[in-house]
Amino acid sequence: MAERSFKKEVQQLRIGAGEEFRGEGILAVTKALLQSGVGYVAGYQGAPISHLMDVLADAQDILEELDVHFEASASEATAAATLSASVMYPIRGAVTWKSTVGTNVASDALANLASGGVTGGALVIVGEDYGEGSSIMQERTHAFAMKSQIWLLDPRPNLESMVQAVEDGFQLSEASNTPVILQLRIRTCHVHGRFITKENKRPPFTLSQALENPKRDTGRIVLPPAAYEHEYEKIRERWPAAVNFIKEKKLNEVFDEGDIKDLGIIVQGGLYNGAIRSLQLLGLADHFGNSRIPIYVMNVTYPVIDDEINEFCKDKKAVLLYEEGQPNYIEQNLNTILRHSGSNTIISGKDVLPIAGEYTTAVMRDGLQKFLTNQRPELLPTLEESTPAAASNGGNGGNGQANGNSHDQADMEVAEVTRPKPVAKEQPIHFQSFSKEISQVVPPRPAGFCTGCPERPIFSALKLTQEKLGEHHISGDIGCHLFSVLPPFNLGATTMGYGLGAASSAAFNVKSSKRPISIMGDGGFWHNGLASGIGNAVFNKYDGVIVIIDNYYSAATGGQDVLSSRANNPNRSTNNPIIEAVKGVGVKWVRVIDRTYAVSKVQATFEEALTTKEGGPKVLILQSECMLNKQRRVKPQFNQAVKEGKRMVKERFGVDGDVCTGDHACIRLSGCPSLTIKDSDDPLKEDPVAYIDNTCVGCGNCGEVSHAAVLCPSFYRADIVHNPNKWDMFKSRVRQRVIGFLQSRRSRQLEQISL
Repeated sequence: MAERSFKKEVQQLRIGAGEEFRGEGILAVTKALLQSGVGYVAGYQGAPISHLMDVLADAQDILEELDVHFEASASEATAAATLSASVMYPIRGAVTWKSTVGTNVASDALANLASGGVTGGALVIVGEDYGEGSSIMQERTHAFAMKSQIWLLDPRPNLESMVQAVEDGFQLSEASNTPVILQLRIRTCHVHGRFITKENKRPPFTLSQALENPKRDTGRIVLPPAAYEHEYEKIRERWPAAVNFIKEKKLNEVFDEGDIKDLGIIVQGGLYNGAIRSLQLLGLADHFGNSRIPIYVMNVTYPVIDDEINEFCKDKKAVLLYEEGQPNYIEQNLNTILRHSGSNTIISGKDVLPIAGEYTTAVMRDGLQKFLTNQRPELLPTLEESTPAAASNGGNGGNGQANGNSHDQADMEVAEVTRPKPVAKEQPIHFQSFSKEISQVVPPRPAGFCTGCPERPIFSALKLTQEKLGEHHISGDIGCHLFSVLPPFNLGATTMGYGLGAASSAAFNVKSSKRPISIMGDGGFWHNGLASGIGNAVFNKYDGVIVIIDNYYSAATGGQDVLSSRANNPNRSTNNPIIEAVKGVGVKWVRVIDRTYAVSKVQATFEEALTTKEGGPKVLILQSECMLNKQRRVKPQFNQAVKEGKRMVKERFGVDGDVCTGDHACIRLSGCPSLTIKDSDDPLKEDPVAYIDNTCVGCGNCGEVSHAAVLCPSFYRADIVHNPNKWDMFKSRVRQRVIGFLQSRRSRQLEQISL
């Protein structure tokens, strides 16, 4: 079960040649793969590329028709290794994952592929998760491409360019016998647009044919002495072949129709839209994207083509480079190229632009303004130029018509040159100016667990355990459970990567009065945790506690199925219990709790694991379905049943304000978003009482943790009955009468007391 279904949208993948495709960038990339005759696709989900995996999963029937194999890989390393099918055989293969963390996981396989080379086109589609919408550390793929000499594509963020980049990527890979990385930025993945399609291609050589006709070339295996020759092969053959292909096919683009010839802009393809917008804001580009300053678009950011750079910079006194992130690899490369050629062209980059951080339109505009201030300040718009009165004078000495031109041509020129130019400082393109005012009204919203999340009670129990046994070293992992490092839990000391929670505690395998605790999810377990974490712990007789949170999905990336998911997936092997895998590698001490909301039980199990005299790894498998996915699954079923007139019961929880003492242990220990406070309406109670709002999903965690902590009596459960039967109606009438009687009696007693 994924976060989003593309069942309807994927039907566009059947569109034939000459038709118009409209939709999201991710879907367009999938169409491009099919148009390019891809033979197999694999990958591992992660923002911003998760939806590519979801699209492929929903398009399984289309892939089967074309004899294209699709596989959801166990990890990025698995996906990268899948490309080995293109080493010996002329099969086009594509893999995808989240970069840069995914690339790091896949680095071993990628380095081997880059060393030995490929025969069929090998395309690595990475979601470049850099900038304000990122969820990881801020790094770039560029360094890895340089390290292993894998060509890096960064197309302009429009559907035509992205589709063309997929086709070019396969051809470039085959021309140079080298894997190619196609970098899709966050906004590129989700951009909408259109393009004219081509016919889907069946792969000319399939995986089945490869199995029937196996080939073997030891020269392609990364093993001495072949490994030594591979490096020379990269330089002597593959690199020149790649450069020649890029130049001949004009993969990089030049837009030089403008009138300002002594300046230039070089921009990474993925930043092109922002560059154009920044030019528009300063009156240097029209609404159609035509720039007065020549632009060189690097749709291929590695390798840099020396001849193209020298040609573009010729006769220019200065060039502005838009290179997002650090270090400034491209800027250094350009300076080296120009100095070696004897050019005096100034390359301006990080001197006028931020060294780090995302290059938003505002940032790019400000950098361009500084660049022009240094080189051609007269090109910057003034306040007078931006007014209609000044604009009406035109740019030809007050004459609205250029000499020698027709009336229509003159009108066209006047419209382009004299249109009102916006003043940069007045452009409301971001909200920084309002941030202080907003922060005074709206408190910051940290990342946290969803309402009813089954992981929340686990950390409540762990917090209660530490209050009893003292604080322990806790190693976290990538996933929803990482939110436990934030209030109200404040748990966890390190996070080293996906599925590496247990591995990151390996160094603490020493004698101590306190055992280390490590945490991973079921997705992380199958991704990297089984071998790197559990297997290593068994092998080294690790005497720590390993917690595996089994919420039935790879929940943090969108709810995709994993090996242990409970779903009956027709295309995947699910329902493979984690406990069997754990015992299979030699773990003796295992405990399984199939309802994490039982806080007292979870706490007791934690205490047992931390105090038992038994050696070796202690593994706790804590199971409850991800509430977000459960609601997606259950709500439609529930609503349909109500429509059909079936009796349905919905549980809700509440707090009796008269009983609540204002201790708020429920809030401190759970942190549920549906829990808040309100005035008690009792003059004798100064502290506000707890309150459960309508977002409650009825998990019962708040009551569980409060009972575990202080045996709180203020929580109650209420059943909302849809389509009640006669028995329900009878019980309701009886309850109302009993409650009415008790309330009347209490009122009479209070009246007597007051008298």
